[in-house]
Amino acid sequence: MKIKEILLKIVPYKFLIPIRNLLYPEKINVLEERMARFFSTYYEDVKAPDLDQKTRFRNAEFKIYSKHGGDGILLYIFSKIGMTNHTLVEMGIEDGRECNTTNLLLNFGWKGLLIDANEKWVLSAKDFFKNKLGTQSEKVNVVHSFVTAENINESITKVGIKGEIDLLSIDIDGNDYWVWKAIKDIDPRVVVVEYNSTFGLRSITKPYEKNVAYKDVVERNPLYFGASLRALAKLGKEKGYILVACDTHGHDSYFIREDVAEGVFFEQKPEEVFYENLFLLKKIGSIEKQFEEIKNLDFVEV
Repeated sequence: MKIKEILLKIVPYKFLIPIRNLLYPEKINVLEERMARFFSTYYEDVKAPDLDQKTRFRNAEFKIYSKHGGDGILLYIFSKIGMTNHTLVEMGIEDGRECNTTNLLLNFGWKGLLIDANEKWVLSAKDFFKNKLGTQSEKVNVVHSFVTAENINESITKVGIKGEIDLLSIDIDGNDYWVWKAIKDIDPRVVVVEYNSTFGLRSITKPYEKNVAYKDVVERNPLYFGASLRALAKLGKEKGYILVACDTHGHDSYFIREDVAEGVFFEQKPEEVFYENLFLLKKIGSIEKQFEEIKNLDFVEV
């Protein structure tokens, strides 16, 4: 019997409405679906040992603190490749309550650097981690900084992070491609980068703009930011990474360093793992319609 059916037998429906609203958007049926995915991933070798990689990643999606299904995807990746120093760097964390690395920091004992350009969010994030971790919050270094290609290496190394780390996550809604390209003082085993699904399968990125903040990007045009999945895949290849997956919401792309992925994960072509952004599809329409609104703006082909 499903959770909904059990609850309906115990609690009158009118009392379930406020509970449903509290759970939104994680409605009970969504939770059931994600739990089913979780178990099918965990026991996939029993069910179907020949599942393709894209399906395995789709099944692994699960949200605890991530914006979408990134928590499950990252746990799935590291369950297969293992970990070294449990160190991470994430840019674009907002207040820390909904980002790619919070689950690892709070529930799995990781440490690292979190960066955001909004000072109020950074102060809120510091309070959040202090309340959650107590004295252990010292292992989470939350920094207020506007990330640029020029300052990113110094921002990372001045807190003592250098060389190989387990995870890098970039979601700064603008210069993501150029910042990843500039990073040289750390050697992440796994990289997560937001891609712009509006750009489709073109190999393009927004030109580098050193002093343009997210607010400026949104006011100019909320569809005009970041880089396409194909552009990121090309850059990843240049830096020694393979594209392995994207989340089904059309938001994040996942890369693993070639030597780490060998024998565990296979390289995927952008067209094989690309997902359209569900929110933009619902709000604006097809990718073609979205791109029509920005096609006359400046792009860099890579």
